Amino acid sequence: MKIRTQASIAAAAVVMALAGCADMTPSEKGTVAGAAVGGLAGSAITGSTAGAVGGAVVGGVVGHEVGERREGR
Repeated sequence: MKIRTQASIAAAAVVMALAGCADMTPSEKGTVAGAAVGGLAGSAITGSTAGAVGGAVVGGVVGHEVGERREGR
């Protein structure tokens, strides 16, 4: 029963997260995706919290710029 409850909560969280991204601009989506990928990469490479934060910052900036190019700004 505990696993079923946890799975239901996780599924609800995923649905709410995806619904929140529905009206985002390409630059906003790029920022979020870049920060997520950068944070994971920074953490994997350095193994530290500072590396994860640095990777998230760099990834967010790069993702934002890519998103702006997709918007034609």
